[in-house]
Amino acid sequence: MNNLVLKSRLTAMNFLEFAVWGAYLTSMGTFLATHGYGDIIGWFYAIQGVVSLLMPGVMGIVADRWVQAQRLLSVCHLLAGSFIIAAGWYGMQEDFHIGWLFALYACSVAFYMPTLALSNSVAFNGLTRYGLDTVKDFPPIRVFGTVGFIVMMLTVDVLGFQATSQQFLVSGTLSLLLAAYSLTLPSCPVKGKAEGGGWMQALGVDAFRLFRDRRMAIFFIFSMLLGVSLQITNGYANPYITSFSSVPEYAGTFGARHANVLISISQISETCCILLIPFFLSRFGIKRVMMIAMLAWVLRFGLFGLGDPGQGIWMFVLSCVVYGVAFDFFNISGALFVDKHTDLGVRSSAQGLFMIMTNGLGATIGTLSAQAVVNHYVFSPETTDALSGWRMCWFVFAAYALVVLILFTLIFREKKG
Repeated sequence: MNNLVLKSRLTAMNFLEFAVWGAYLTSMGTFLATHGYGDIIGWFYAIQGVVSLLMPGVMGIVADRWVQAQRLLSVCHLLAGSFIIAAGWYGMQEDFHIGWLFALYACSVAFYMPTLALSNSVAFNGLTRYGLDTVKDFPPIRVFGTVGFIVMMLTVDVLGFQATSQQFLVSGTLSLLLAAYSLTLPSCPVKGKAEGGGWMQALGVDAFRLFRDRRMAIFFIFSMLLGVSLQITNGYANPYITSFSSVPEYAGTFGARHANVLISISQISETCCILLIPFFLSRFGIKRVMMIAMLAWVLRFGLFGLGDPGQGIWMFVLSCVVYGVAFDFFNISGALFVDKHTDLGVRSSAQGLFMIMTNGLGATIGTLSAQAVVNHYVFSPETTDALSGWRMCWFVFAAYALVVLILFTLIFREKKG
């Protein structure tokens, strides 16, 4: 397989990987709010973090030790797609019970979340195997994952599925397609039974030894703290922007009627920012790149609180533009940093550990905390001005991101030379 074919194959994998997520991630909150479950939106996003505390790490160990990563990727998507299709069908019933819907959804994300790390491992292994540079060659491949996310966001919007469970059916269909395609991807190495490494090595838990390195330990801790911000806008941006439709002044605006289209600017920005990562990492190093990402999160939340879909729409647009920096400079650069500082034998486990800290601990704490904030300021019976409550929420989130930025600047030290 020549390098062009390899890159094309990995590009298609990334497109489908994030198309699966894009079909519902930004619009699921509106579906729940429309059916009277606005006060538990956070739980649907938090469960992604809860399962990420265990599943990515477990699947990473399995991929390192026993099952080739591309085959495990296929199995996970087969199960994730089946459960999300069941959730979509059940949600179409007029008398569906939210508990059962949540259970089906939880089973789906339990198998989907590990695929984020597994797809990275498949890409990194393939590029390394063919002598390519992951820092230089991975971002142009990964950018098509964001393209897939955008395409499905817009598709769900155009089809009118933002407020219906049919968005889950779209996601599941794509997941099953990727399950089949994954079996055709380049094979990844497995270590098999460990020799002389004790039970820690046998179980693949050696990735946790990265915490012995003070710099890596601090990096993982701040990855968790910044991971708190990851799912907040995914869960609440669409319901927030859509809520402007109940205000006469903004009811007829395009943004209030098509929140997903407006939010898609965030993912379009991602496609540009991913391509900047190799330059910024080589020029400024991981610390400054992470600091830029943290500052972007402050602006992301702050501009959301100040904007509106009328004359203030430019602030919404600017918030979406800086999101590309906020997400990519943290998530993609972080994954590359971990890859460069781990041995080949624990590559999948290390990516799983990064997922645990960010989309596991961080996202779980973040979404549940965000739900508490939103319920207090927006969905509380005492709330008389929901719009002002929404704005206060975004300012609280911005203040948190600013504190993390200050602490990271003072504490993290980048290795010299």
